[in-house]
Amino acid sequence: MEEKHIFERLEGLLASVVSYSRLEVFVLPQSGSNRKYYRMMTDVGSFIATFTSDPVEGECFVRLADAFGRAGRAVPKVFAVSKDSKFYLQEDLGDRSLFSELDSEYSHQYIKESLKGLVALQKTPEKLWADKCMSVPFCRRQAIWDLNYFKYEYLKPSEVIFDEDLLEDDFEKVTERLSEIPDEFQGFMMRDCQSRNVMLTDHGPIFIDFQGGRKGPVLYDAVSFLWQARAGFSSDFRMDMLDFYCDVFCDGDSGKKSRMLASLDDLVLFRTLQVLGAYGFRGLVQRKAHFLLSIPGALRNLRDFIEKGGLEMYPELKRCSESLIDSLDVPTMTDHDGLTVEVFSFSYKKGYPDDFSGNGGGFMFDCRALHNPGRYARFKSLTGRDEAVKDFLEERGEIQSFLKSAWSLTDAAVERYISRGFSKLQIGFGCTGGQHRSVYSAESTAEHISELFPEVNVRLVHREHPNP
Repeated sequence: MEEKHIFERLEGLLASVVSYSRLEVFVLPQSGSNRKYYRMMTDVGSFIATFTSDPVEGECFVRLADAFGRAGRAVPKVFAVSKDSKFYLQEDLGDRSLFSELDSEYSHQYIKESLKGLVALQKTPEKLWADKCMSVPFCRRQAIWDLNYFKYEYLKPSEVIFDEDLLEDDFEKVTERLSEIPDEFQGFMMRDCQSRNVMLTDHGPIFIDFQGGRKGPVLYDAVSFLWQARAGFSSDFRMDMLDFYCDVFCDGDSGKKSRMLASLDDLVLFRTLQVLGAYGFRGLVQRKAHFLLSIPGALRNLRDFIEKGGLEMYPELKRCSESLIDSLDVPTMTDHDGLTVEVFSFSYKKGYPDDFSGNGGGFMFDCRALHNPGRYARFKSLTGRDEAVKDFLEERGEIQSFLKSAWSLTDAAVERYISRGFSKLQIGFGCTGGQHRSVYSAESTAEHISELFPEVNVRLVHREHPNP
């Protein structure tokens, strides 16, 4: 739907709620979904408007918000919804998500308050919300869907070799164990419970984005919250907060808490695989920065789970997960207080290098117009790091002119990035195979920047030939 038409529909919806004389509309950043959010600021108040192309999803959110609101739970108020359920208007909760406050001195307090609010949401009587959900209760079929999401959207694209029959056997074991979680620990499962979906207000934490909720194992939400990849919680902190959550949910009953925690490893494994599937699709395929940035943290969670023996009963899943981690080539920026410049060489045949900074990429220079050493047998086994290739490229003189032109652009950008306090810049050089011209150009550029800007942290990555 065209943006102009969306605005017209939203203005009509707003006019049905309040009378205003002044209106400003701001487009808000999209998250993982295809929903579009807008802040509509008027002289009589501010509202958050949403457009979704899925009317079932829109109707579900509105109905659940109404049900939980009537029950006194911490959810946003919805003021109006269109007849087709594609547009709805809700209260403006501000811009302070729990995620944005995880480094604050009050983060522990915010997290505990959020976990208490989560328990209240989960324990809402089923009769009040069950018929408002768009999904049937969590079951083995849904578990298989999520596990296959991991297989097809992350494992296979990573080109890890595995035995599909044996892996399916392990998936069956995982789903069997998940299906054995007792009814006493079933309730409203928010499903995507994470710090980004908790807004901090003067009235306490408020939960958003629960339209995918359904009946299911409530511990899954606590795991989603505490094992969130980018939250970066330590193992000890997670367990402390998990203990707090279980105490609240079980009303201090130690026996009940012990029974609840019996499914912890199963849910940690399941959630880890589920989010890797989502990060593979949303990040590697759709190029959404938040999901790209989350991949390393999710893989660390998987590695920690393996090291603690969590995959011993799933031999094929363990084997391919270890291969996935061992073969990991996810570029991550080295911690550095100032500017980090990441210089890449790559093959155009394999696509542009991934951007894990969240900035959407940077300079990309095409070296394919330069004379190619790879056309000659004597250079086939060499790279742009070898003296023979360097001599070949430099003797013709064209690569020096090419790099001088490139540096006239990148030097100015580095200087401006430093002065403005930016932290990340990506520079890529691509050629046909990512072996000769691009490698030489990336090596020369990394050396040039290091000499010209000694305060900059330069990270050199040869994607197709990572080992010197």
